[in-house]
Amino acid sequence: MQRGKPAKRYSQASRVHDIIRLIESRHGMTIDELAEETGVTRRTIHRDLNVVHDAGYPLISEWEGNNKVYRFLTRFKDVPPISFTLQELATLYFLRGQAEVFQGTPFDGEIGSIFRKIRSVLPPRYAAHLERISGCALPLLQGRHDYSSHAELLGQLRDALIHQQRLSIRYTPPGRQRPTAYLVDPYTLIFYKGGLYLLAYAHNRKALRTFAVERIGSVRLEQERFELPPDYSPEERLKGAFGIVAEPAMEVSAWFSPLVAHAVRGRLWHPSQRITDGDDGSVVLTFAAGGKMEIIAWLLSYGEHVEVLAPAGLRQEVEGIVARMDLYGPCPLARQRVTAAEPWRVRP
Repeated sequence: MQRGKPAKRYSQASRVHDIIRLIESRHGMTIDELAEETGVTRRTIHRDLNVVHDAGYPLISEWEGNNKVYRFLTRFKDVPPISFTLQELATLYFLRGQAEVFQGTPFDGEIGSIFRKIRSVLPPRYAAHLERISGCALPLLQGRHDYSSHAELLGQLRDALIHQQRLSIRYTPPGRQRPTAYLVDPYTLIFYKGGLYLLAYAHNRKALRTFAVERIGSVRLEQERFELPPDYSPEERLKGAFGIVAEPAMEVSAWFSPLVAHAVRGRLWHPSQRITDGDDGSVVLTFAAGGKMEIIAWLLSYGEHVEVLAPAGLRQEVEGIVARMDLYGPCPLARQRVTAAEPWRVRP
């Protein structure tokens, strides 16, 4: 607020009306500009913008240089009609199948609404043709989470992400019995290996944290809004991770037998990867990434067909895990059953 400028004496309703008029007439304004024009504090402007949004105005915010500008989304009647080729529509239907993880959540309903709108403007024979095309591809999402019981929670997360609204959550980390309270600014919803994760700034930790959605017990929308840091980038945050755990990167090198080399060679496991082919058909995969437990779980999935070469600490840890994997050893009860049925299978 400009020093010496007298504060305007009027109700919130009148001030909100002025804010709407200012944003519309100037095609966007910053918090500081609105505070100066109306003679109130930034905190008051934040509350007023919440009122504007709750009244149904399509309020959005965008960074312009170092300033965050609030403006209204262009009315849909002003948007020119969008046309799709048959190939583009077929791609949309294919992508719809990838969203199976959202069944029973608000996202599922909105995806259905999108395709109902598409079908409503198509001749019946084209709509029927597209439904047939949708069966040309079948995505299989093995091990996905069922989020139908988290429908209300996901709806709150979605709204908070769209409107940059602060949240209070109760979260139970793995291995804990009781939930912990967090005050967070939700930045990004991540979809990874059939699961949903919230990347958020935790105020009581003063750092970015990743929260598994299924471990969030409750969500409460706060009145305060937050602003994303100008340099925030989820891709930059996770580029050094093997999955979603952002830990210091280590140089990993692993040998894969000829039997599985084709499966390793044909995929991008990490942007930093390098592949060296062996004369016997084996491959050595090298990459620099963080997230030790995620890397170990992935390596162990190849069983006897992988050998960790480096770093030494990772190799020793995998060796220790393999040495302790005696679940299939000849325990007394199992030995009795196997001996009676197939004595030749018992190891000496």
